[in-house]
Amino acid sequence: MKILVVGGSGLLGYHVLAELRLRGHETTTVARTRREGVDRVVDVATAAEDELRELLAGHDGVVFAGGTDDRRIDKGPVGPRLHAGNVAPVVALLKTARAAGCTRAAVLASYYTYFDRVHPEWGLAAKHPYVRSRLEQARVARETAGPDLPVAFIEVPYVFGVAPGRVPEWSRPVVKWVRSSAPLFAPPGGSAATSARGVGIATVDALEDASGADIPVVEENLRWADMLSRMAGAAGKPRAVRTLPAGVVRAAFRVGGRVNGLTGKEPGLTIEHLGGLFLRELFVDPLAPRSVDEAIRETAKA
Repeated sequence: MKILVVGGSGLLGYHVLAELRLRGHETTTVARTRREGVDRVVDVATAAEDELRELLAGHDGVVFAGGTDDRRIDKGPVGPRLHAGNVAPVVALLKTARAAGCTRAAVLASYYTYFDRVHPEWGLAAKHPYVRSRLEQARVARETAGPDLPVAFIEVPYVFGVAPGRVPEWSRPVVKWVRSSAPLFAPPGGSAATSARGVGIATVDALEDASGADIPVVEENLRWADMLSRMAGAAGKPRAVRTLPAGVVRAAFRVGGRVNGLTGKEPGLTIEHLGGLFLRELFVDPLAPRSVDEAIRETAKA
């Protein structure tokens, strides 16, 4: 196969490309900024249709590994920014890919859509603009692609691992914390986790199968305290992690939401509702269970 990877210079895009090449597939790397390994510099959200058509010519499939994540916080309504980052470029890309005769596609998405699907009573879409943008992304993408272009959504949880010049953005403040001598504390819940390489493997599997499925990528489920403990050990600062009472966690996020509101900034995940997320066990049964310890070590040392 010949696959176009949009966002190929990022952490996850790098590992998608590596797995494609490992299996003997041809690749074209697209990113918005020029850096080593990028074949074409294009912003697919603003590119003209002719430019996208020329870009996709001769390719069997496409991967969208870009977008706006849940951690971005700016002034003003976040909805339009999430639409511009997560929905508009996917629609433009898949519309042209369908016309170009591509037969498979994959979008790197979020595991929050999995939990919205299996636990609608949690009300994640109602509470969090980021979750709404990911649900809209999946709905509109499949409407645009139609039945002849199956689109797999790779639902990514917390990721560990590195790529040249890249680490998981969420890990930066956490690694700084565990490398210090400050006490460690965590909510009672936990989360599914995976490695960046695991995302690459799942994405290429989906492309080869032309599955068009929703695929949560999980290698291991970790309680927050276990995650912090492993990261601290990997950083050479092993120590105990204290568990915070649920009431303290909820109160802290409520206060954080009020403070954030005074600044006029709106995040993708609404801060006052984050306590409800962090106190849950955001676990998924792994299809291919593996330890993420090696990826944790890479992240802590990068």
